Amino acid sequence: MRYAAKRCGLQFSPPAIVLIYENTETTKVRKRIIPVRNFSKYSDHSLAAERLKNHPRHMEYLERVPQSQLEKLHVILRDHLQGFSLEHSLASFTVDPDEDLNKLSDEELARKKGKMEELFERNQRCKEDPDFVYDIQVDFTRNAEEICSWDESDNGI
Repeated sequence: MRYAAKRCGLQFSPPAIVLIYENTETTKVRKRIIPVRNFSKYSDHSLAAERLKNHPRHMEYLERVPQSQLEKLHVILRDHLQGFSLEHSLASFTVDPDEDLNKLSDEELARKKGKMEELFERNQRCKEDPDFVYDIQVDFTRNAEEICSWDESDNGI
């Protein structure tokens, strides 16, 4: 691998992926602007990201950029082409615990699930992790505020 991607961003006009990378042989940091062609507000973001990553001209530069990041940038670009603000696009990738996910469209729900999956993978512990504990036992005590009327019928069981 000759190039190591450092940062990857988006340019709206003209539509392009901006890549900051380092040449591993010379250790020089450079910027490459990769135009996003034939992409409209109706385009499939995952197919466009895959096509861009596998393009012979850009494959070497985008090798270390995750497919999910390229897809996210294409979603933001598509939202921009549809007239949504950048804040709206970025908010669709955040997870609010009080939000009712049943009211979202299929695409918005997929974005939220993708973000939740990403957070889960980042926070999960494997056997190889130094802070991994096999059998964690936690005592959940009941507060007087949390007791409901249907809980009282069980006599604390």
